[in-house]
Amino acid sequence: MIGSIIGDIVGSACEHGGIKSKQFELFKDECHFTDDTVMTIAVAEAIWKGGEPEDFISSIKKFGRAFPDLRYGANFRKWLFSNDSAPYNSYGNGSAMRVSPLAHLFGLESVEKYAKISAEVTHNHPKEIKGAQAVAAATFIVRWWEDYDYRSIEEKKAEMKDYIERAYGYNISQTLDEIRSGYKVDITCQGTVPQAMIAFLESTDFEDAIRKAISLGGDSGTLAAITGGIAEAAYGVSDELQEKAMSYLPDELKYAVEIWHYPL
Repeated sequence: MIGSIIGDIVGSACEHGGIKSKQFELFKDECHFTDDTVMTIAVAEAIWKGGEPEDFISSIKKFGRAFPDLRYGANFRKWLFSNDSAPYNSYGNGSAMRVSPLAHLFGLESVEKYAKISAEVTHNHPKEIKGAQAVAAATFIVRWWEDYDYRSIEEKKAEMKDYIERAYGYNISQTLDEIRSGYKVDITCQGTVPQAMIAFLESTDFEDAIRKAISLGGDSGTLAAITGGIAEAAYGVSDELQEKAMSYLPDELKYAVEIWHYPL
């Protein structure tokens, strides 16, 4: 979870800025947490409470309403502050940016099951459910979750790539250099998820993954949040980066992270 939060905070200063380089200051004064962080924490609470649809609805509304001034999408904001809990067929990538906590579940089938539930309470369009499941699955596959898991990083990347392309049909065989020049802000899962995964596949460590995701110049906070969650699962995150990111959070969110974040 902390990897997604770091990606969100670092990417916030470059949001829609069209940056096409890895060379930038990681944490700036203008960095801030966004709805990506808040919704990731909400998903963590919801799965801790039981992972039923009503758990996701109540946690998402609870945390979203506690931070009403963030840049939520118009349809999501309407849902968030209404008494109606029916999903609204969202076509945005919000379903995928919030699922990293689900990688702590046991078994790929469970991860994908709860990713689907977490998405469809709001983003019930098939492409956005697919995006959430794919990100959660990728994060789970590369995670060191057993003492006897002796796979190398490259072996885990190969396994993830093969599974995501077979199970979800995303093309993650392109390179960032092939994508970057023509890439623009795209808030759909199909325009965000594969690109974020490629940034991870080309990375050498956690920070490099974040920098590569942001270097695409698109929806940088969400790209880096998705990449950051996967990269944390594979590489871990230094105490220094974790502490720096936590300094941007208000006490309520810090407390939530401390409760629901399990070190990878």
